[in-house]
Amino acid sequence: METALSPAPPGAGEVLPLAASLAADVALVGGKAANLGELLRAGLPVPPGFVVTTAAYAAAAARSGLAELLSDPAGLPPPSALRAAILAADVPAPTRDAIRAAYLGLGAGLPVAVRSSATAEDLPGAAFAGQQDSFLNVVGEGEVVAAVRRCWASLWTDRAVAYRRDRAISPGEVAIAVVVQAMVVSDLAGVMFTADPVGGARDRVIVDAGAGLGEAVVAGLVTPDHYRLDPRGRVLDWTPGRGEVVIRATPGGGTRQEAGPAAGRGGAIAPPGRLGRARWPWQGVPLEGALLDRGTLATLAAQARTIAGHFGRPQDIEWAIAGGRVWILQARPMTALPPPSVPLGRIQRLQASILTEYVPLRPYPMDVTTALARGAARMMNDIGEHYGIAGAFENFLREEDGVVVALLPPSPRPTLRLLATPWRLLCKARRFPVSEWTGDPRQGAFLAEVEALNALDLARMAWPDLLGVPDRALAAERTCRDLRIDFLPGCALALLRLVLVLRLLGRPALLGDLLGGAPTRTHASNRALAALASEAGTDPALRALVTGRDPAAALAALATEARFAGFRTRLDAFLAEFGGRETASLLLVSTPTLAESPAIVLGMVGALVADPRPGGEAVSRSATALGEVLGHPRLRHRPRARARLRRWVAAAQEAVAFREDTHFQFTATLPALRRSILEIGRRLAAAGLLGGAEDVFHLRWEEVGAIADPEAIPAGQAAALRARVRQRAALRAELSGVPLIDLARVFPPAPAADALVTGTPAGPGTATGPARIIRGVEDFDRLRPGDVLVCPYTNPAWTPLFGRAAAVVVDTGASASHAAIVAREYGLPAVMGTGTGTAVIPEGETVTVDGTRGQVIRAVGVPRPPA
Repeated sequence: METALSPAPPGAGEVLPLAASLAADVALVGGKAANLGELLRAGLPVPPGFVVTTAAYAAAAARSGLAELLSDPAGLPPPSALRAAILAADVPAPTRDAIRAAYLGLGAGLPVAVRSSATAEDLPGAAFAGQQDSFLNVVGEGEVVAAVRRCWASLWTDRAVAYRRDRAISPGEVAIAVVVQAMVVSDLAGVMFTADPVGGARDRVIVDAGAGLGEAVVAGLVTPDHYRLDPRGRVLDWTPGRGEVVIRATPGGGTRQEAGPAAGRGGAIAPPGRLGRARWPWQGVPLEGALLDRGTLATLAAQARTIAGHFGRPQDIEWAIAGGRVWILQARPMTALPPPSVPLGRIQRLQASILTEYVPLRPYPMDVTTALARGAARMMNDIGEHYGIAGAFENFLREEDGVVVALLPPSPRPTLRLLATPWRLLCKARRFPVSEWTGDPRQGAFLAEVEALNALDLARMAWPDLLGVPDRALAAERTCRDLRIDFLPGCALALLRLVLVLRLLGRPALLGDLLGGAPTRTHASNRALAALASEAGTDPALRALVTGRDPAAALAALATEARFAGFRTRLDAFLAEFGGRETASLLLVSTPTLAESPAIVLGMVGALVADPRPGGEAVSRSATALGEVLGHPRLRHRPRARARLRRWVAAAQEAVAFREDTHFQFTATLPALRRSILEIGRRLAAAGLLGGAEDVFHLRWEEVGAIADPEAIPAGQAAALRARVRQRAALRAELSGVPLIDLARVFPPAPAADALVTGTPAGPGTATGPARIIRGVEDFDRLRPGDVLVCPYTNPAWTPLFGRAAAVVVDTGASASHAAIVAREYGLPAVMGTGTGTAVIPEGETVTVDGTRGQVIRAVGVPRPPA
């Protein structure tokens, strides 16, 4: 396989004019030079210069022995060793002479900027900003050659190596070119973005400006002037900077840092409402004291529009002004750009509240084309269409370069089928009573198919047969869809009937407690987990093992010490029965199941051992609530009415159990689906197409299905697959901190002066306790008894936490979400849809959750406990 250290193709020059570089030449000139060459061709004011190509780097690397170091069977040497190898090797004489000649062509003694231009740099999804070194105001032939060599070595800085590793870029696949340009000794310089990097608005130009060289702004050494412009360059508002530091070019080479004239500008940021905004729409924003005037800002905005239009996507641009002339020093695609924050209608907000709960993490391409396209999301959409609502759960994810970048709530629309829906619902309710769903022949066939899928020996299957397993698993899930289509109307009727009866009796508040007695697979899982905790709690050695050590270490001890064999057998039985549950979402096949995460389950057992809670609380509250209803004066002496109400309560509980248990059944195919996809990934990795089995999630299902034989895949197809995986991994890494949707649009905060966050009231009452931020199943063991559970989302796997929490606060969801239903069953105050709870509520802060008003406030006068 050709690598970045392979000899350059015939005719590849070692030094090229910058103007000769194009986007198609990235492999030879790197991302930065390719972009600058494109800008020169487009007529933009880019300083002249030349490129020391990757061919020159390859020649120098060959002399340094770098290839041998990278192929060391013992593993990749430390980055310092790789840098030392490059710096110790002489620059080949032909390369050195070519660099000198090109430098003299710019002008003898001309100050230049020497910047890295890696082949994976300044590309969509991989900015590599600041990962390699640059050298400013370099003067003299020998100094330029030395700076080029230092740029080569900076390809192997610790930060650059770690950055590439996080983006699945192989050490052998990256090379570096070097851009040498005439130095712009700027009076003013900075950066600008052709979209708002914080809010995501694509119709804004953001400009940051500082005095002297732009390095002070780029490196974050100075608080710059900050301007927000419309696309035409008109100033919408601005904030003056502090000017703490100025970097200047030093005569003879190099730079110096000096204190800026902060005192002259007040040294403080003026209130935007007074200084930085127009009083009336027809007035211009006053710019007294600004570094840039309106004309210059308009010029910068015009060039920003031209650059973004040329590349076809938002750009991050470095600029400089010297002697009144504007220069463009660099342009690269903006990374980690959030989706635009757009207003949502009431129906869209409702849809988004559901989708953000079901898609709490950024889906991989494999998720999008399997579990999302043909799994639970498809099921929900099909159910809607069956009853006359189209488009409720389709086309709600936007992708760029194969990666999901935004969640777009759809707008469901009625169809003609809706006219017959009332009649259809009544017919279904009469024909399919919910009490009979477990005996439906389709359910039996589904469970038999799940058992058959789990019994498959995937490792021994031929490639075409293996490709058929995910399709088979996804097809089996359609049974759950059909069961829900048929039995949900009866469920709705049973619940509606109970709601109406409780309202007539004046007892609507008892609904949650009455439904809490429903026997579900989730409750069975909790009881089984409690049984494991009870067993561990009675054995001193086992108790010490599960409560006093890291769960992973305890799991290893269970596997090796014979005295724990019985407990391990029962733990395995628990995982076999309940381990198919999702740890994040049933819409994501890329996240592990509970069975793949036994250490997490063991941590939950340890937490229950440390704080045993009585079981059956929900059932007990349900019985108490039923007794209260049956004791109502209207029913006290009417035995037939009391018997009828008992049946109606039981039917409503069965409806709740159906919803919960079909969710559980829906995850039954998840282990087989995930195992088969990972086996596909293992084989692709063994064939050298992927770096590891998990990389298969970066591929779409149709891309995998197009592989006839991993062992005989054409070289071009193999290279394209590797490139896709690398690019998508890089883009995912860049987007790791970017939300899929602006949650403030989904869950608009209600005005409340003293509240940390507000949301939807979902469980009545108040409770006070320390806030514990639990972001995923790996954090489960951190929740202590009496903590306020603050989390981004929940699913049924989170249910055991509710037995230890004092209250629940969730970023997403609504009053009908899983967390809200379970919180009401456990009698916990709950606030759903806060949007920002995990970001705003401090870890360990003692807070009061008011589930009736939907508010979380600081508990005044209560000391904050240790974290």
